[in-house]
Amino acid sequence: MTDHLQAVFDMLGQGPDRPGDPAAWLRLEQEIGRELPSDYKSIIDAYAPVQLHWHLCLTSRADLGEMIREESQTWNEWRAWESTELAPDEDPRVFCNRPHIVFGTPDGLIPLAVTDQGAVIYLAPEVHGFPDGMVVQGPDGDWAGYPMTFAEWLHRYLIGEEMAGWGTAARYRGPVLLEYPASEPGQPPRKVYGPERGM
Repeated sequence: MTDHLQAVFDMLGQGPDRPGDPAAWLRLEQEIGRELPSDYKSIIDAYAPVQLHWHLCLTSRADLGEMIREESQTWNEWRAWESTELAPDEDPRVFCNRPHIVFGTPDGLIPLAVTDQGAVIYLAPEVHGFPDGMVVQGPDGDWAGYPMTFAEWLHRYLIGEEMAGWGTAARYRGPVLLEYPASEPGQPPRKVYGPERGM
């Protein structure tokens, strides 16, 4: 059985030397009313803020609360998607086993990451019966549920599987590109490559 968290660390290599802060995570979790998965927190502590493979953005722990509030408020205000007729395998109400979907609440969808193409990756209370599964709202407004941990979702994303709905597979050759924000205004992002991975 694959250790997906270790597989992610192996692909991304050594991150910046940033110490974790369990107290800060606890404050954030008290604010949103639920515990975040330990694999997600380990990845954020090790690498964020960072953009992976040109598109996937992981927000730093310090800015995560604001990102969760902003994304959740936007989606809670714009509920037009609920009136559309979605197929059961594309309706988050069905694969999350909830009569209504809300955002940013303990029993709702919690945004964990975004892409610069418009996709949002959420933590869900359950996906097809799997606790703490992943839900992705794609850039075209389509929804997909993944009954797996964040580490497994990210590992599969990094190896090029279809992880943001139909037609989203993107297989990049060579090491994973990690782009860190510039340390000073006017400077370009710092680009680092993970270890060779045989792809």
